[in-house]
Amino acid sequence: MCKLWMNEVTRVFHDRLVDETDREWFIDLVMDLSGREFRSNIDRDDVFGENKVMVGDLLKLDAPKKLYEVMNEKKKLHKALINYLDEFNMSTTSKMNLVFFDDAILHILRICRVLRQSRGSIMCIGMGGSGKQSLIRMGSFMYDMQFKQVEIVKGFNQKMFRNFIKEMMFESGIHAKKISFVLTDNQILDEGFLEDVNNLLNTGEIPNLMQAEDKDLIAGDEMRKVVTDMKKVDTMEILAQTFVERVRENLHICLCMSPVGELLRVRCRRFPSLVNCCTLDWFSPWPKEALLYVSSEFLKDLDMPNEEVRENLSQMCASVHLSVKNCADQFWEELRRRIYTTPKSYLDLISLYMNKLDLKRQEYTQNRDRLAIGLKKLGDTKVDIDDFKQQLKEATPKLKASQEELGV
Repeated sequence: MCKLWMNEVTRVFHDRLVDETDREWFIDLVMDLSGREFRSNIDRDDVFGENKVMVGDLLKLDAPKKLYEVMNEKKKLHKALINYLDEFNMSTTSKMNLVFFDDAILHILRICRVLRQSRGSIMCIGMGGSGKQSLIRMGSFMYDMQFKQVEIVKGFNQKMFRNFIKEMMFESGIHAKKISFVLTDNQILDEGFLEDVNNLLNTGEIPNLMQAEDKDLIAGDEMRKVVTDMKKVDTMEILAQTFVERVRENLHICLCMSPVGELLRVRCRRFPSLVNCCTLDWFSPWPKEALLYVSSEFLKDLDMPNEEVRENLSQMCASVHLSVKNCADQFWEELRRRIYTTPKSYLDLISLYMNKLDLKRQEYTQNRDRLAIGLKKLGDTKVDIDDFKQQLKEATPKLKASQEELGV
């Protein structure tokens, strides 16, 4: 119970803090309160150290009653996530290649905690390429939710955005379909998009969105049956109220924002519901352990002379990425210009190396085969020359005899 309390207050308060000093202060406060109020002797490292507490229901998603519980077996959870990823890749053409290191697992647990809640919404904050959308897509698949994103086309405007929102509201409010709607900062072409999202998060409604024909649809037979089953009077007011409540329960808004620049700060100030009505999840830079784990996973199937070379190569990938980050920090200190290194750039580094290695191996194999064929042809030519010399040697006496006969 104490571990569950620690997890929940960490998700509610700790995840909103942006400064490492404040986070350390909060952890000290939690440990102090747990010792005083719960009389617990839980060690700090067992909850906030290497063995972080993990709470969720991912191990028993197929059970009739999903229990939200502390999961102590990390290997079992890791295996379950790999199985879910395999199922996802078999069910879609847009396959994902995810590596479940400790930080990624914790982010999935945070996202799943929000998706399993009624009226749960989340704002994932991290630089592009941190894996925010991929993990939300993964969580949506595990909870059998529809993953929705706006498709930005030429001429996309607020009217088209509102029509897209309206369709999702009908699906979640009338047909009770669970939807995770993902909106990234790159898709916000107009600040009016965020104003609509802000209203949807706050009240579950968008002013002047529903027209007369839309209200007739809300007051249709399907909604009336829902209200009747709830033993309420099917008046227009109650129908509209029930529709809004079902939208808020089934439509999960997942915002993916970048902390780069002043834009996020300005938007949070202008649209307070983005912070007040959303759980926050900060995607921090990967630690060295995560970098090593990811490179090891990507390189494990690569043909290498021995395991020592593979391990050294994995270490080199992490060292190169960290050295670039350190140089970027130095560049900022000296010239006040920002250069960002993201997890996506790290994955691109590994992919570039693997592609380049494969290309060089193909060139090596091709050159080796060419050399082998050339040597074989030289050998065959030498044999043919030796045969010609032998034939010429054998034919010389006959040639001389023929010349004598002809008197030449």
